[in-house]
Amino acid sequence: MQILSAMGQIMDLNHWLVAGMFLMFIVMLFRGIPVVYSLVGVALIFSLFAVFVLDPNKNLINEYIHYKRTGITYKKLFATAGRFFGQTIENPVLVALPMFIYMGLMLDQSGVAQTMMRSMQKLFGALRGGLALTVMLIGIILAASTGVIGASVVLLGVMGIPTMMKQGYAKPIATGTIAASGTLGILIPPSIMLVIMSDQLAISLGDLFMGALFPGLLLGALYIAYIVIYGLVRPDAMPLPEQRESVSWRAVLDVVKSVVPPFGLVVLVLGSIFFGIATPTEASGLGALGATLLALASRNLSFKVFKDVMRQTLNTGGYIVGIFIAANFFSFILRRFNGDEIIESLMLGAFDNPYMVIGFILFVIFLLGFLLDWIEITLIIMPLMLPVIEGLNIPVNGFGAVEQPSVVWFAILVAVTLQTSFLTPPVGFALFYLKGVCPPGINLGHIYKGIIPFVLLQITGLLVVFYWPELVTWLPAVAYGN
Repeated sequence: MQILSAMGQIMDLNHWLVAGMFLMFIVMLFRGIPVVYSLVGVALIFSLFAVFVLDPNKNLINEYIHYKRTGITYKKLFATAGRFFGQTIENPVLVALPMFIYMGLMLDQSGVAQTMMRSMQKLFGALRGGLALTVMLIGIILAASTGVIGASVVLLGVMGIPTMMKQGYAKPIATGTIAASGTLGILIPPSIMLVIMSDQLAISLGDLFMGALFPGLLLGALYIAYIVIYGLVRPDAMPLPEQRESVSWRAVLDVVKSVVPPFGLVVLVLGSIFFGIATPTEASGLGALGATLLALASRNLSFKVFKDVMRQTLNTGGYIVGIFIAANFFSFILRRFNGDEIIESLMLGAFDNPYMVIGFILFVIFLLGFLLDWIEITLIIMPLMLPVIEGLNIPVNGFGAVEQPSVVWFAILVAVTLQTSFLTPPVGFALFYLKGVCPPGINLGHIYKGIIPFVLLQITGLLVVFYWPELVTWLPAVAYGN
């Protein structure tokens, strides 16, 4: 009994329970248990522990351990079970999620990317690194049109890898370029990650879309600059094609004609949001319709294509909704143990400088990106960090009428940080998407070596956005007329 009393003086039971939930979750992940089952399993184990063990009538709990009661009972568990599903399905913000997924998948089927690839190869073929520049530019355009990472990486890999290998490109720069360009879609709006962040942080999706535009383009510009410099420093890694055509006005015209359809779709979706013509949910419907019309106009739309796109949309959306429900259950039990209050007090008490708090949170999210997908990080970590950010009272100028500017700025910082989660092993999904379409001569070692410079560029972009919040705040300020 004295041992239990001494433990209670060092740390009350709620702290141990919160730490135990995170520790058990990490152990389950390392054991190879899927994320959804890990979240539900941990929440269920600790909720049953609260029901059967943490009985407020037991003298052990009352006398020897400092414990703030959770109030978890059978009735509350059954009463809230339906709420986890209902809150997710009935959320109006999340209606945009399957629409944007459908838009990206249908656009990939429309043949727009293949047309851009052919026309841009003619335009940039005479430049050193022209193929890599072509892939990167297509990746940026697709990022602003799709937001579906798996589809973008696979499409760019299928189109770019064979041509790059035939021209004699070094394997690391070829694979690194494709992997990095394919992941831009998670940041450049319309992005499904920003849709989920908007829901989890209870902030405007339009503000997030506007705030993410310049940071996303900044990363794209850093990638392009790296490719150009790399081609000058290592010309042997990016040889010029033996047969190349000189640039002509016809080639320029072909590029313009190939870029206009996807660019017009982007203007339709984002422009309608930025100018207040449509809500993000309504704009997602316009984007889905526009992508379908593009596929129809290019004669690539068939019943089989439509069925495949619908099936992939259902699979992706169902996967995200499943994690949503599991994460809500996990967060509910965690909050019952006062986990949000414990994390807030620990974070705010650890550093005197509020910017150090943000830096530490971003560092933790960067490390979690080695183990978790962006969806799990967004759904589990972001709601817990919201009270911390709101308690910092960081002055972020430039928003004017926009509520919670520091939260919007923080959300974009996290979004830039989560770019790395697609490229960092062992759970970098973009790496495995790319490996699946690479020819036999390319292994994971080549891919790992190729993504290192781009991860460093992502960290550079993060630092730029951290020190210059105006990159996030300026466009929303202009949109609100401030």
